[in-house]
Formats: sequence, structure tokens, C-alpha cells
Amino acid sequence: MQLSNIPRLRHLDTDRFFLIAGPCAVESEEVAFEVAEKVHAICERLTIPYIFKGSYRKANRSRLDSFTGIGDEKALKILKKVGDHFGIPVTTDIHADEEAAMAAEYVDILQIPAFLCRQTSLLVAAADTGKVVNVKKGQFVSAGAMKFAQDKILQSGNDKVILTERGTTFGYQDLVVDFRGIPVMQAYGATVVLDCTHSLQQPNQASGVTGGRPALIGAIANAGIAVGVDGLFIETHPRPAEALSDGANMLPLDQLENLLERLVRIREAVHYSA
Repeated sequence: MQLSNIPRLRHLDTDRFFLIAGPCAVESEEVAFEVAEKVHAICERLTIPYIFKGSYRKANRSRLDSFTGIGDEKALKILKKVGDHFGIPVTTDIHADEEAAMAAEYVDILQIPAFLCRQTSLLVAAADTGKVVNVKKGQFVSAGAMKFAQDKILQSGNDKVILTERGTTFGYQDLVVDFRGIPVMQAYGATVVLDCTHSLQQPNQASGVTGGRPALIGAIANAGIAVGVDGLFIETHPRPAEALSDGANMLPLDQLENLLERLVRIREAVHYSA
């Protein structure tokens, strides 16, 4: 996929990786704008193509009393407002066929959650909107098997596909990243993103609240850039301990700038040596 197919994506001539980043969920307009303003400023300085991410609804929750959202229309309008204000593309995940057309009215990229990567009708519904579709690799499938998810979208008449590596189930409460999967997916023409936060989830905790290892986000990101991934996905929050969803996974916002500076240097070194 040509990144030029993503509306309002800047700095495409810099040979940088692109970044998908934002809070796990749209908690409020204040938090969304606080994150977008900070990340946008960093990416402008470092000339990194930036896409804002926020889930308008959280459907895959461990417990019935978990936070799911502030209301679909309200959250989607906040996403659109962020995109329009900063002049950047925005993305959110969808979970059911009927959500595709609804969300497509507000965002530039539709994200398919990992647990739903084989859901044919959802992939087709997303493809039918004509939007860019980002499919997260299921924790239970190989990188090679993701070709079939991509093909469902391509065969539906939409060639704007991104695939995202986000770890593979390793036991009941941990994930591992097989970095061989990045070139495997790239080999069949996919634009590939590495999800540096969900790859470090620790699901199925006894508390019913998913854990994580955010201290290792930098290690995962470093390796992804060294392998040659096209883009990175990082969930970040100004106050992760207060986040209403997935606070245990997110990178503190004040740590993002130093991380991105280092990743740009790694990217330059890898590109030079190639």
C-alpha cells in the first residue's frame, strides 16, 4: 500500500517509519487533545508521519464492569475534531459489520482487532468503505496466515491494507514477538506495523484486568526498527495510572520523545548500512 493513500499524512518524503499513537480509548476531549498536541509536535520536529489513534468503543473487555466508552457518536466526533484541528489522519477500531460505515464517516483508517482478524464479513465491510484498513495479526495465527486476511480485503476491491504484528500467545498470561513475521508479511506486499504496546500485554490475570510490561516498549520498538518495520503503533497517555482502559500497557507520554529520537537514529543507521 502507498502511504500517500492515507489522507493528511505528512512527511512522506523523509524515509522515516510512520507512527500510530494515542490513548487506548477516547476517554475525553481533554485527554485526546493533550496527547495529540504533544505527539504531533514531536513528530513535526522529527519529521515522522503521524496518525492519531483512539478507540471510540472498547468491545473486548475481561469483565462486564470494565470501561467501554463515553458514547459512540461523542467519541467519534472527538476523533474527527482531533484530525481536523491538527490536520492529521485518525484511526479507530471496529468490532461489528455495521460499525464500519458508521466509523468511516469520522476516521481515515479502520482498525480490525486481533481477535477478529479472520472475521470475513467484518473485513469485507471495512473494505467496502474504501478506507484504509489496518488488520491486527491475531495472537493465534502465523504471520504467513495473515496473507489470507489481506486477500479478503484486496479481493473486495480495496488495495489499501496495513497489517500489524502484536505478538503471539505464549502460555496463558504472556505474549512473544516473532520478529521474523515482519519480513514474512512484507514479502507478500503488505505495509507492516509493529504494535509495541499490545505485544507486551499480560492477559488473563486473576484480577480480570489485563497487565503489561511498558518498561520494555523501547526494546520492542528498537528491534522492530532494526528489522525494518514500516510503522510503529504505540499507545500513550499522560497519566497511565489514571487511564480508563489498558493503563498497564501504555507508555507515559513524557517518555515518548526520547524514544522516538532514538528510533530515528536507529532507522538512519539501518538505512545507511543497507
